[in-house]
Amino acid sequence: MLERCFFQRDPVTCARELVGCKLTCGMLSGIVVETEAYDAEGDDACHTAFRPSARAFVGGQQPGAAYVYFSYGVHWMLNVLVKAERAGFVLIRALEPLEGIDEMRKARGVHDLRQLCSGPGKLTKALGITGCHHGRDMCSDANFAFSRGPADRSINTSLRIGISRAMELPWRFYAAGNLHVSRTSPKEGRAGVEPARL
Repeated sequence: MLERCFFQRDPVTCARELVGCKLTCGMLSGIVVETEAYDAEGDDACHTAFRPSARAFVGGQQPGAAYVYFSYGVHWMLNVLVKAERAGFVLIRALEPLEGIDEMRKARGVHDLRQLCSGPGKLTKALGITGCHHGRDMCSDANFAFSRGPADRSINTSLRIGISRAMELPWRFYAAGNLHVSRTSPKEGRAGVEPARL
């Protein structure tokens, strides 16, 4: 299980290093293959820019707390709070299914392995993550936590996707060549490129 110190860093560093880690939710798990970083200050796409509740969450929760919200009344989205000199969130955008695949297929109603967790709303439905998980400490219970993954991966960078604000920031990270990534981007960075620092 990743310890709290892992999340006591800036969101860009954490977003990059979570790629390749394992996410466990009960008997289900997957390898994180895509993330995005959101900065609590000066990032117009972050919830803290327009949701007082998000600002209160940052101030009142420890690093490693799950920030789960309902997007457009359709999908739950899983983020993890990170806090150091700068605070923010890491959105978990896609997983490579690992354990409990039959249960994921039932939850999603699809059979294609590549479609189970290849998007932030897909993975929460596959793993059964809902608003009940909001605020849970992901550094204290191995049944809902991140851990080190099985191997190192080559990581690409790109602009964040699915947003209409602060679209110029290259804070999306994904496992190069992985079939479970939500989508590739024509403006992706090279594998291993260092992202802009906060």
